[in-house]
Amino acid sequence: MEEIRIPTKVFSGNDSLDWLEKLSNKKILLVCDSFLPNTPTFDTIKSKVEGNNEVTIFSDVKPDPPLHNIMLGVEQFSKVKPNVMIGIGGGSAIDTGKAIRFFGEKIEKYDIEQFIAIPTTSGTGSEVTNTSVVSDPEKHRKFPIIEDYLTPDIALLDPQLVMTAPKSVTAFSGLDVLTHSLESLVAKDANTITEALSEKGIDVMTHLLVECYKHGDNEDARKIVHEASCAAGIAFNNAGLGICHSLAHQLGANFHVPHGLACAMLLPHVVLYNAEHDKTAMHKYAQAFKKTGLVAQGMGDQIAVRRLAGKIKQMMIAMDCPLTLKAFGIDPATAESKTETVIADAKKDGTFPGNPVVPSDDDLRNIYKKVIR
Repeated sequence: MEEIRIPTKVFSGNDSLDWLEKLSNKKILLVCDSFLPNTPTFDTIKSKVEGNNEVTIFSDVKPDPPLHNIMLGVEQFSKVKPNVMIGIGGGSAIDTGKAIRFFGEKIEKYDIEQFIAIPTTSGTGSEVTNTSVVSDPEKHRKFPIIEDYLTPDIALLDPQLVMTAPKSVTAFSGLDVLTHSLESLVAKDANTITEALSEKGIDVMTHLLVECYKHGDNEDARKIVHEASCAAGIAFNNAGLGICHSLAHQLGANFHVPHGLACAMLLPHVVLYNAEHDKTAMHKYAQAFKKTGLVAQGMGDQIAVRRLAGKIKQMMIAMDCPLTLKAFGIDPATAESKTETVIADAKKDGTFPGNPVVPSDDDLRNIYKKVIR
């Protein structure tokens, strides 16, 4: 029996933040990116919740949320004892909020009433997922906390919040959406509903991501990409991910490669690997790419998948993204010396079991080596 969960209520549009005015007589812990306080974006959001609510801000959010920062947030949680939490920012901010909630509720032995997520990047889908990815810098590891109750209750998708994102953030977070779409499409728990969301994500990102990169003020394109990011989040939250993410987490943990970029470096190679070893995966990739209209319907699956891998690289080049660790600035000898650590930790990652093919260690080594130079 398949279970499909979409527990988050999603409000989209440039008036979606108005929903916050419903909050009344609440103790609110607001977790946000460190650069957000005193910006017009933040002031707008804050003005909608201040009223008769008690608002406390935790803004010490770091990329790839490290445990010691999360525990600082937990101290704030224990002081405030909030009944509502709001996570505002990119995936790191929302994941930090979820992790603070996870530890805070356990320590204080009570449950908050509501968690609201307001993404300012079109990328992680964290606003609709049950996962918080946390880093342990001392051990060079990333690990996901996965609990259904961590899925936000409310997601507010305001396209105006992403229009001021730096171009690199637009590129990397959008490539993460494309990765979520392609990985969830072929993941072991995929079904008709998740595949529809995955296919839509592939269609939107292959057509509109480069446009958003080049013309960040295109609000119509931004809104569609923001919604596609959310759709891809719902897809992988139900279907799972795969080895692209399990390896990408290691590039982040060991070399501090931004997550979406790490995914994108690996993605063409993982797509080709999965297609070569699983005919169903090959057909799904090919069909999804044909539905975008970017290749002919009559094209053979194998050629269509090769074109798909080429399209990913073409998009990366168009958005000035390095294709390898060397191009990112990592010494190849250093990357090679970490091979066995990367492989071992990728196999322990929570996303690893979702892959349609179970790779050998040699398979993982070969994929990793393709992104070193």
